[in-house]
Amino acid sequence: MWEFKDSSPIYLQIIAIIRTGILNSTYPPGSKLPAVRELALQAGVNPNTMQRALSELERDGLIHTERTNGRFVTEDQTVLQTLARQMAEERISELFQQLRNLGLTDTQIIDMVQNWKGRET
Repeated sequence: MWEFKDSSPIYLQIIAIIRTGILNSTYPPGSKLPAVRELALQAGVNPNTMQRALSELERDGLIHTERTNGRFVTEDQTVLQTLARQMAEERISELFQQLRNLGLTDTQIIDMVQNWKGRET
């Protein structure tokens, strides 16, 4: 789960990993997250790095802190749906850019996606 690349700051990669974990129910809505030190140990990072990532997730409304109980994943479906849409759009954008780099036009890409979708149903 915790695999980091040199291409971007670790705290941003942690944010992406936890966001994905929220969407795929590794961290279900309303669930309690492990403590900062525990998460940092699991990820093999400095607790300050983990704290920075969690603070950013809290600012985004994906997690919240209950003063003496720890951090919890939001149960707000609007926030979760927005996150899912945002992450999907990022993946689509990356896919289109990669396929454009192969010389395909947007029309060709859309046609390919529609043909692929037809095979899946």
